[in-house]
Amino acid sequence: MTLFLLLVMLRACAASPQDLSGKMFTFPQQTNTAHVRLNTSMEDFSAVTVCLRSFTDLDRNHMLFSLATSSSPNDFLIFKKTAANRFGLYVRTNDADIGVHEYKLTTWNSVCATWESESGLGQLWLNGQSTSRKFISSGSNITGRPIIVLGQEQDSHGGGFDEKQSFIGMVTDVHMWNYVLSPCEIRRYVDELNFTPGNVLNWRAMQFQIIGRVLLENKQNICLN
Repeated sequence: MTLFLLLVMLRACAASPQDLSGKMFTFPQQTNTAHVRLNTSMEDFSAVTVCLRSFTDLDRNHMLFSLATSSSPNDFLIFKKTAANRFGLYVRTNDADIGVHEYKLTTWNSVCATWESESGLGQLWLNGQSTSRKFISSGSNITGRPIIVLGQEQDSHGGGFDEKQSFIGMVTDVHMWNYVLSPCEIRRYVDELNFTPGNVLNWRAMQFQIIGRVLLENKQNICLN
């Protein structure tokens, strides 16, 4: 019985990549368990770009994207702060407080974050609008086996979840690259035009596991009259 329950909880979808076009992950409740793991075989990053779309009514701290390694639980983290229009972008445990223009609740927001080791600079893009580039961490790559999580913020490698930082809402169109996307390429992602999909994580060919109460559903689009 214990093994059966474990298999139910760990609904593994990673046997082969799945095309998630037109799909979304729905996180319907506050919890310190429910999350989605996104799988990659890459273990060395001198630069990173992550893009995703999210929909939530949360006005508290919550995580959007969490990448941890055994050396750091916050090797690359996109974190929405309680304060209006404030984000935290963490790299190698260092962070920058970043202000954005008009982060809105109960609508789809496109969020992209970039960082490169050589300069140490990170930047956030919200719905195609860029923020100031800020220094976070330089001179050291993100290395080691990454555990990438949606829905929870990792305080340890693959765990240490706090329900008060959990995400409630929907997430879709997650891509990750091992280089910094150009502003034009980010604009193409935001506008849902033809863009180069992620070479680390690709929403159209994703390996993942759902743990706990997370639903994979058809994406809800806003209909205009």
